Amino acid sequence: MGQGGKPRRLAAYDGELGAAVARAQDGDEAAFAVLYRIVQPGLLGYLRGLVGDEAEDVASDAWLEIARDLGRFKGDGAGFRGWTATIARHRALDHLRRRRVRPQATALEQDMLELPGPHSTHEQALEAISTAYALELIRGLPRDQAEAVLLRVVVGLDGPAAARVLGKRPGAVRTAAYRGLRQLGNRLGGRGVTRDGPRTLGESK
Repeated sequence: MGQGGKPRRLAAYDGELGAAVARAQDGDEAAFAVLYRIVQPGLLGYLRGLVGDEAEDVASDAWLEIARDLGRFKGDGAGFRGWTATIARHRALDHLRRRRVRPQATALEQDMLELPGPHSTHEQALEAISTAYALELIRGLPRDQAEAVLLRVVVGLDGPAAARVLGKRPGAVRTAAYRGLRQLGNRLGGRGVTRDGPRTLGESK
C-alpha cells in the first residue's frame, strides 16, 4: 500500500469510479458496491485522522448521506472523491461538536512563508502514511496541516479539490500539506516522536 505515489495510484481508479457512479445513479446496486470499495479506504483513513477510533461510525453516517444524495451528484470520479470527502468532513465536525471537542485554529493562513526542504522528507512520510502509527502522528499535527495531508495523501485529492473540501485557497492547502509532511518526515525519522495515546484532531497543541 505505501508506495509513495498513493495519490496517483488512487487517481488511476477514477475512471472506473466515474463509471460506477453513473451506473449507481441509474439504480445499479453492484455499481454502488464498486464505488464504495474504491472510496471507503481513503475516506476511512481521513476520518481516523479527524475522529480517531470513532471513524467507522462517522463513515456510516456519511455513507447514508452519500447514498441519499447520490442522484444529485454531478461530476467525474475525482469529483466524486472530493464530494464524498466533503460529506465525511461535515459529519466528522458535527460529531466533534456533539462531543464538545473544538478543533483549534492555527495561524497558518497568515503565515505563508515558503519552506524549502528535501523531497526525501515527503517521500518518507508518504511511504508510511497508510499505517496506524502514521495516522496517530497526523492527529498530532495542527488541524489545517492534518486535514491537508489526509485529503492529499490518504483520500488522494489534488490541491484544488482538497481546497474546495476545506473551503480554503489552494495555496494555503498546499503550504499546509507541505508543512505537515515535513513534520511527519521529521517524526518518522525518529525526532520528536511520542506515543502518549490516541488523540482526536485538535486535541494536541
